[in-house]
Amino acid sequence: MLSRLLIVDDDATHIGQLADSFAPYGLDVTGAASALQMRERLELETYALVVFDPAVAPDQGAALLRELAIERRLPVIVHSAACSDADRIAALEMGAEDCLSKPANPRELLARIRAALRGRAGSTRQAQAPVARSFASFEGWRVDMTTGQLFNPVGMPIALSDGEFQLLRVFIEHPRQVLDRSRLLDRVYGAASDHYDRSIDVQLCRLRRKLSACGLKGPVIRTIRNEGYMFVHMVSH
Repeated sequence: MLSRLLIVDDDATHIGQLADSFAPYGLDVTGAASALQMRERLELETYALVVFDPAVAPDQGAALLRELAIERRLPVIVHSAACSDADRIAALEMGAEDCLSKPANPRELLARIRAALRGRAGSTRQAQAPVARSFASFEGWRVDMTTGQLFNPVGMPIALSDGEFQLLRVFIEHPRQVLDRSRLLDRVYGAASDHYDRSIDVQLCRLRRKLSACGLKGPVIRTIRNEGYMFVHMVSH
């Protein structure tokens, strides 16, 4: 399911780049270059989160942030060139979920957006009807593809970092297929990431150690020399 994001920023090129980076992760981006456009977009669509640059209306930045976070009750991430400690604290006090210095690395911004969405979903889950959850299984282990949780064969949850889960998710979606580093980089970090090939090796090493420490024996993700990596188990959904 797509999550709609509203990016309030007067840099159309920047919005386009973020839209391209976020699309593979189920995030549908709409831009607004002014306070007026922001309100027009909000009247037409329902958005899961707003990325807000106060520079679109310097004299109204604080008021617009309060309107979004307090009056409209939307999760807001402030993305601003003015992001000192004092600016960050002020933004949080006015209801922002987070504040990043602009221009943020797209991968970091994506991670903050996803964390904010998970946090907001968790805070409202009790008041909502249960949602359908998607699971995948291998060798008695079970992965909740909706929440990113891993469970061992006796049902004990295993904590995964966001990066570890994203890497495991890619392998589970392509079991017994050889995936090269370039493809893994794009799927885990996003096409606009400045990460290099060895970043996947580091993340993979952490995931292998985590799985082994939690009791999963034998090779799980095999290194295929000069080609990439392969998840060796069959996966059922």
